[in-house]
Amino acid sequence: MTERFLLLNGKKFYYDEIAAYSFRNSIPLNGYEAKILEFCKDWLNGVQEFPIQTSGSTGTPKLITLTRRQLEISARRTIRILGLSADDHMLVCLNTEYIAGMMMLVRGLLANMQMTIVDPVGNPLALVPEGEKIDFASFVPMQLQTILQDLPEAMQQLNQMKAILVGGAPVSFTLQRSLQQLQVPVYHTYGMTETASHIALRMLNGPHAAEYYETMDGVKIGQDSRGCLTIKADITENKTLITNDIVEILTPTRFRWIGRADNTINTGGVKVQTEVVEVAVSEALAALDETPRFFVASQPDELLGEKVILVLEGKKLTEETELQIQEKLKGLLRKFEMPKDIYYSSAFSETATGKVSRLRTMQKLGLETD
Repeated sequence: MTERFLLLNGKKFYYDEIAAYSFRNSIPLNGYEAKILEFCKDWLNGVQEFPIQTSGSTGTPKLITLTRRQLEISARRTIRILGLSADDHMLVCLNTEYIAGMMMLVRGLLANMQMTIVDPVGNPLALVPEGEKIDFASFVPMQLQTILQDLPEAMQQLNQMKAILVGGAPVSFTLQRSLQQLQVPVYHTYGMTETASHIALRMLNGPHAAEYYETMDGVKIGQDSRGCLTIKADITENKTLITNDIVEILTPTRFRWIGRADNTINTGGVKVQTEVVEVAVSEALAALDETPRFFVASQPDELLGEKVILVLEGKKLTEETELQIQEKLKGLLRKFEMPKDIYYSSAFSETATGKVSRLRTMQKLGLETD
């Protein structure tokens, strides 16, 4: 049997070396590389519990502990549903200190796949050695959009893959439109740190593209009194996990994600879901060939209580372009959903996983936050 190894930023490490950590004084490592190899060492040596920090994109980051069994259950489901095997070569380009990147390592170790691991940069394919065939990868939406914009020739490389996962943030209208050019199946994931990555997948492209998520085997879903998703499965140790995500349940295994309960704006007595407004803004910007990052939030208003606002990243758009956006939105949104003001941030604040931190961005702009 061929001796197993992984490539980490171009450095080759054999599994027996990793398990013994025998290279510690002979190969220079930065802090991120050392943490990856320490996790792999612990896994190969049978460690049963793994502390991991939540991303902090929707609240204060916290440290939780997941068991080896939970990680294995999650990884095996993904390996099975995507048809992955030891013959496959996977790219790990997400931050492995958080659940999405950590689970890529677990999948690779469990399925004995060859792993190429690179830093979690905007365009990770640029770090992959030329001519190297990748069969499986997972990206955040910003990475996938950057790849498609910066490397038109990457289309062929992506289409050689068995499957692509994309998660960690909503997929914009512009990205979803671009994905229709790809033949490789691209899945949008739904999950969180507490569920050891995704518990449901949504096809984004091809003839089976859908607006709903399909749960993985053995996952039971429901709703609480707020209309938020509840999850019960072996991955949650058969305890009911109550999320903060408002959903529409279509069947016992299918749900449509509406938005987060804490992203509901009460404007003039009418409840507005920020994610609904963001879908319309994404479509309006795409129609004008504008692709800045953005988010929708609220600010106090004397008359309405709260007003809807739009925050765009980058240079201020011209007054004419702003008016064109407003006109487009009038055809997509109801009157009370329309953003009343547009603000600009030269650069959004981000979490360690590359997600936009709305809270820190608004604080930087001097806007009020809840």
